[in-house]
Amino acid sequence: MELLLGFFIAALIAMTGVGAGTVTAPLLIVFLGVPIPEAVGTALAYSAVVKLIVVPVQIWRKNVEWRTLGVMLATGVPGVILGAILFRRVVADEQNAVWLYLALGSMIALSSGWHIYRHFRPNPKLNAGRAYKPGLLAAIMLPVGAEVGFSSSGAGALGTLSLMGLTPLETRRIVGTDLAFGLVLSLLGGGMHLSYGGLDSGLLTQLIIGGVFGALVGTGLASRVPPRAMKLALSVWLLVLGVQLFWHAFAHPHI
Repeated sequence: MELLLGFFIAALIAMTGVGAGTVTAPLLIVFLGVPIPEAVGTALAYSAVVKLIVVPVQIWRKNVEWRTLGVMLATGVPGVILGAILFRRVVADEQNAVWLYLALGSMIALSSGWHIYRHFRPNPKLNAGRAYKPGLLAAIMLPVGAEVGFSSSGAGALGTLSLMGLTPLETRRIVGTDLAFGLVLSLLGGGMHLSYGGLDSGLLTQLIIGGVFGALVGTGLASRVPPRAMKLALSVWLLVLGVQLFWHAFAHPHI
């Protein structure tokens, strides 16, 4: 099952560009019953491995805007540190597990719900006439980084939306810059979770092995599968997973 999940997640990333952190943690929790601390830490480490493969290609293609990346990291790095510390304090008390399920479920559901809304109500003016607003971008990256440190998700969806609205970058540079941003946060957040013992190395190895083959298959299918339809299907499925995490919260024995 672990190999299949790694394969499936990597294939989805290759076909849709959806971040590994957003998909991995809820799948590990819902389908494998992995405790939240290990699921979040493993998802961050898996995300870092996937992006270590992808980001060098983006750099080679000159798709990373270094100045903008520096602005994002200036507050995103402190944010991910604070998020990981907060996560550690919350999981110290097992009775707080319900709040972890609720927080992760709401983040996944809101993010996927936004993508579903944008699918049916696209805004063609979103990318038009944008001014560069580094101060506002830096302010937003602090809570985005904290969310990544706390739940492993957010860098992809929220980072991309922020770059689309607050910079004049073209799409390819938005993707490349956000992937580089997510790589740094995943490495830092995953390292902190590893130091807390919140990472399953055996599970991570299985995910990576499956992910190598999934990335190859997904890359080959990317040009054949309509990306817009695939993203809609994935968003609907993630919404269901978010609701499932809510169910886990209310079914928790400590409630």
